[in-house]
Amino acid sequence: MKEAGRSLADSVRYMKGVGPAREKMLSRLGVATVEDLLFFFPERYEDRRNLASLESMGEGDTVSVAARVVALERRKTARKNLTIITALISDGRAMARAVWFNRVGLEKILLPGVRVLFYGRVDRRGGSLQLSNPEFEVLDEDGDETESLAIVPVYPSTAGLSQKVLRRITGAALEGFLPLLDEYLPEELRSRLNLPGIRESVRELHYPLSREDWKASRKRLAFDEFFLLQTGLALRRKAAGDWSPPAPSLPPGSLVRECLERVLPFTLTRGQKEASEEIFSDMARTVPMHRLLQGDVGSGKTAVALLALVAALDGGCQGAFLAPTEILARQHYQRLAPMLESLGARCALLTGALPQGERRAVHEGLESGEISVAIGTHALLSEKTAFARMGVAIVDEQHRFGVLQKHAFKSKGESPHVLVMTATPIPRTLTLTVYGDLAVSVIKDLPPGRIPVETRALPGKKMDKPLFFIEERAARGERCYWICPLIEESETLDLAAAEDRYAALRERFPSLGVGLLHGRLPQAEKEKTMEDFQQGRLSLLVSTTVVEVGVDVPEATVMVVEDAVRFGLSQLHQLRGRVGRGAFQAYCYLIEHQPISKIAAQSLHT
Repeated sequence: MKEAGRSLADSVRYMKGVGPAREKMLSRLGVATVEDLLFFFPERYEDRRNLASLESMGEGDTVSVAARVVALERRKTARKNLTIITALISDGRAMARAVWFNRVGLEKILLPGVRVLFYGRVDRRGGSLQLSNPEFEVLDEDGDETESLAIVPVYPSTAGLSQKVLRRITGAALEGFLPLLDEYLPEELRSRLNLPGIRESVRELHYPLSREDWKASRKRLAFDEFFLLQTGLALRRKAAGDWSPPAPSLPPGSLVRECLERVLPFTLTRGQKEASEEIFSDMARTVPMHRLLQGDVGSGKTAVALLALVAALDGGCQGAFLAPTEILARQHYQRLAPMLESLGARCALLTGALPQGERRAVHEGLESGEISVAIGTHALLSEKTAFARMGVAIVDEQHRFGVLQKHAFKSKGESPHVLVMTATPIPRTLTLTVYGDLAVSVIKDLPPGRIPVETRALPGKKMDKPLFFIEERAARGERCYWICPLIEESETLDLAAAEDRYAALRERFPSLGVGLLHGRLPQAEKEKTMEDFQQGRLSLLVSTTVVEVGVDVPEATVMVVEDAVRFGLSQLHQLRGRVGRGAFQAYCYLIEHQPISKIAAQSLHT
């Protein structure tokens, strides 16, 4: 709003007490205009409403005291460029000192006999109490000091800008420009949601009168942020739909019905049905789908992705399924290819490890349309990979791929429907939800019979407990994982190494099949190890996080993670999800050899 030559867009430079020098300082805080200043809120508050006496002060207290200056001394120290200013103060019942360092001009303000309101921390120096670097306000001789007691804002600051200056500048902005701030929420909406007005909310956030009013004002401004953000996103989604080339309309047809009735060996859960219906609804439109499918490990996201692929086949289009690792891509292929081929669709695996001749054959089949579905890794992003008519692009564990990679994948089709999946909502996923125009489907339930995994955090000295447990479980034909953060011993990191742990466990369990898996092994050896573990020829698999995502062995019931605090929560969540995928109770042991903080310990128990 603009009024009589004044505007919220005015530069802060022209406000009283600012000028060019302070304008530069404020710009470092993200403040360029008067409106920026109005919405430059305190990071915390100091409650200065309670007046203390000098004799009641205790070491470590932060207090407000009213006292007279008795004397002031400025003293240079032996330390270069350090000057100490000490004021002797009295409230009539006791005396104390107030101390500042390298403050200029205090002698002209704190004259003997002047009444002053001090606020600061009480420290003990040389056996006596003192106020260290207190803020102060000179009081009128006949005034009431309680009028100056208040809840005081403390703003984010930068070199050269004191809190006193910031409070003076923001106070001037509130007095001079707050009336120009227009209310844009309808009265009916504010009344229904019990939201205060924008002007009173802004003032309350700077200078709160009560906790209840402050909370109501904070709620109002938080609502504004979400309201404006969602309004902007709605406009962006509409614009994307209006300007994007039309996507193929792919409603579910006879192949989807056949897949549900004959091919899938189980009945969908309620969550899978709801997610599938949302995806089918999107794919039936000519506006490209951009949807995030979120569900816990083992909730059945892959089955929902299969139905999206089959819907593309129903419409005469191709589908592509991108996985972050070769192990996971191969597992998806082994699981999905038989079901797709039973519906008459040709399916191919495309990874970097394929021989050149096989890769060339897959490229030719995709380009000609003979291959209906491609499942693969980053090889799908290659310039040589082209599709005759891609209808749907699916990205598994989407947070493992960058924005440019996902864009390259999507660009393999003219305007395909896009489904991205994740088991772990990480910050980047939340950001994409807000800024990436993704609709969200959530599978909240697990398939029937799944039992929650029991998680136990143990110190390294109790590592024998999971060792005995592994021996017991392996005797029942169950499988166990042992995860280490390193492949080999490090000279700089005192952490468990997979190769050393593999050797130790082979010695401990000579009668058990113990395998080793990590990223440096040849592809053929990795595949052989995983196959042996899945088939039961190995009972214990020592590995790094190459098994973090997607690996599915229903007989696996024990997961041991050494130096667990070295892994992120999302990684631990994924690792724990490798067990408990069958009908047996599963257990996850988080081992920590070194002392850890309370926060880290709490995270291991979540």
